[in-house]
Amino acid sequence: MNSSITSAALAAGLLVVALTGCASSTPESTTPPAASSPAASSSEAEPSASTDESSAPATSTSLMVGDSALGEIVVDGEGMTVYMFDNDTQGSGSSSCEGQCAVNWPAVTTDAGAPEVEGVTGEVGTITGVDGATQVTLNGWPLYYYIDDAAPGDVAGQGVNEVWWVLSPEGERMAE
Repeated sequence: MNSSITSAALAAGLLVVALTGCASSTPESTTPPAASSPAASSSEAEPSASTDESSAPATSTSLMVGDSALGEIVVDGEGMTVYMFDNDTQGSGSSSCEGQCAVNWPAVTTDAGAPEVEGVTGEVGTITGVDGATQVTLNGWPLYYYIDDAAPGDVAGQGVNEVWWVLSPEGERMAE
């Protein structure tokens, strides 16, 4: 009888280990849906500063400077481009991107308070986003990803509907 109890306990333990491994492969909320598996060999958005991911919490967000077709822009720690939205009010402490807008333009969020910053000279802060998460801001503008940016350095969202813009390291809108 003890061997059947031990076997059952061992099987339950293996199931817990297997399920834990599956859960860790789920993309985090700070990563845009299209960027959950960015191309590792992309040369378009090499961050200009290196980061030691082992020392940062898994849910922290970093803002840094990356190279793109538009020049030096603000990207997250994975090299994904971040955007501002003209329909937001700078410094208002709120985002106006809700519903389908938030699906296409996911908020840049953090669970670690203020994000780490490398090379970005604009004022970085946070607000409570429309979904209650902590959304990152730059010079008072809530920040977003674009769902169609698939790899680091992509800037497909630049100028969309003449209201979405990439930001310079100073936190200024980059016009086309």
